[in-house]
Amino acid sequence: MNSKLTQKFYGLDNLRAFAIIFVFLFHYFILSGGEPEWLPDVARFGWTGVDLFFVLSGFLISSQLFQEVKNDGQLSLKNFFLKRVFRILPAYFFTVGLYFCLPFFRERESLPPFWKFLTFTQNLGLNLKDEGTFSHCWSLCVEEHFYLFLPLILMLIVSGKWMKRAYWVLVLFFIFGIAIRIYSYNDLYMPNMADESNWMYWYKYVYYPTYNRLDGLLAGVLIAGLYHFYPKVWNRISPFGNLILCFGLMILVSAYFLCENQMSFEASVFGFPLIALGYGLFVLGAIAPTSFLYKWNSTILSRIATLSYAVYLTHKGVVHMTHQLFENYEIDSNLMLMICMMTCIGFAQVIHLVVEKPFMKLRKRFVK
Repeated sequence: MNSKLTQKFYGLDNLRAFAIIFVFLFHYFILSGGEPEWLPDVARFGWTGVDLFFVLSGFLISSQLFQEVKNDGQLSLKNFFLKRVFRILPAYFFTVGLYFCLPFFRERESLPPFWKFLTFTQNLGLNLKDEGTFSHCWSLCVEEHFYLFLPLILMLIVSGKWMKRAYWVLVLFFIFGIAIRIYSYNDLYMPNMADESNWMYWYKYVYYPTYNRLDGLLAGVLIAGLYHFYPKVWNRISPFGNLILCFGLMILVSAYFLCENQMSFEASVFGFPLIALGYGLFVLGAIAPTSFLYKWNSTILSRIATLSYAVYLTHKGVVHMTHQLFENYEIDSNLMLMICMMTCIGFAQVIHLVVEKPFMKLRKRFVK
């Protein structure tokens, strides 16, 4: 099992590249008013790319922690948090600086208060109508909360020697997520249905809060637990990598139809766990040596995966600036989409070279 962990999972890079492309198309669809004509049909389900990021993060982060538990029997919180600080914060605060110091970078007019970005609480009580700029940062807030609490919960489980029964904790969190979404929908969102901006309340109370969006992260943790602690089960299912991917695709197709009306009760309560299950099977298939995703080593997709975090942080602002730059030119909508994709990748490459890489080198001095 240890030898597998030293091997690069190309399948996960492929999924990460797909996730950022899917998210980019969804946000471009919103920012551009739906152009080109084919884009709405492709991008309508693109919001779920964030859920794929959640599953990937849940798997990768918990895998690091599980491997440490297996090797040392304990966790080093110092190393874990230092790794997260050097990986996440430099590019994040650089982007926050762009939004607050350069108004022309903002895709919309108003930003939430600065302290919400400092404390990663921007996703709690977010007023999308009046403070919708850099709203996509909500998912990073969810992940930061996950990074904070997962190692602490895991330490309690390890100290109590409950690792083999930890899946009950995951089951309880899944049930909690469904229950709290039922409450959020019926008691917080529905009373505002008469408001003409009722959509804003759905995002505020159902879509953005951390406690409603744990499904993908928990699915990733579950897969990591299976991979690390149940080798017999893993060895039985890993030969069926492509079949697992097919099942995942079938579930995602079902989720697509369930979430056609994204703000319905069914989609709000059961859509997120169904999407997490579908993408969870994709991640499970991507780490199975028999699947085509595992074997597909694409230099282009690997590069996009490397830049995905910087692209995610900055793509709305870069798309906005690119449109402003070319607003006086009559450019075909398909060509404009390609230009925006290139400018987003180019901008992310600069951030990667100037911000991310130097801090990753610095991290090696502080982290064992």
